[in-house]
Amino acid sequence: MTKSIDTLVEDIYALFTNDEEITIEKKHLDVFAEAVVASVASAISEVRKEREPSLRLSLVGHKDRKIWYEMRGAKKEPLSAPTLIKFLYGHILEELLILFTKVSGHEIKEEQAELHVNGVKGHKDATVDGVLIDFKSASSFSFKKFKDGNILTDDPFGYIAQLSSYSEADKNPNAGFVVIDKSSGELCYCPIDEMDMINPVSRIDDIRDFLKNDTPPAKCYSAVADGASGNLKLAFGCVYCDFKFTCWQDANAGKGLRTFMYANGPKHLVEVGKTPNVPEVTNAT
Repeated sequence: MTKSIDTLVEDIYALFTNDEEITIEKKHLDVFAEAVVASVASAISEVRKEREPSLRLSLVGHKDRKIWYEMRGAKKEPLSAPTLIKFLYGHILEELLILFTKVSGHEIKEEQAELHVNGVKGHKDATVDGVLIDFKSASSFSFKKFKDGNILTDDPFGYIAQLSSYSEADKNPNAGFVVIDKSSGELCYCPIDEMDMINPVSRIDDIRDFLKNDTPPAKCYSAVADGASGNLKLAFGCVYCDFKFTCWQDANAGKGLRTFMYANGPKHLVEVGKTPNVPEVTNAT
């Protein structure tokens, strides 16, 4: 059977289920090993580096207020060691996907090729069987959105805009995501139709316009009710934002976010009417 991007997931699975002996070319293993070593070195050393803010294609899909804070060098929430390790193994999983793509006999070209749109730089992951592909590792929750196609309407991290930018720069309307569930190991291919992409040139123009302002754009999300407690908490789209403590300094009558530690993780409250019966983290930042 002819291999194409539509058979990629099946072909990768076959590497692990077929009785045939698979020979992996040393050059593919060498490239993978180099990528893993570079990822580990970067994850450990980059944490300590101060980066000059710069607009990149990977930022284009983020919310306006987050981009404004990023480009103004606003204070970020320090990431914990477990979070940084999680990011690292997610990146290594993406490198594994690239290796599996090669070993399964698919054509992969232009890995990490530099692209430009409207004066903004980025790097695509690769072109696979003629399709521009962004490899992603995802939680089970996010993976389901890619698998079911719901990423088109629920995309808090701006992946569609990022892919649209790469597609525009690459002059390739055939684009999509190859995704691995970090928990289950399940894979999916999520093609994105050209009609569902944004216009990245206009988007970048809009970003440059609001970056001229000395005040940030409106908050990305409103606070939401925390069950029947009467309290208000951060919306899901704010929970993983690096700038949530800076953004919500006006919470709780100007005292800022209050963070309470539940068994399933921290909860950030914008307005506390009834104090939760769990420990409060007094120095969340």
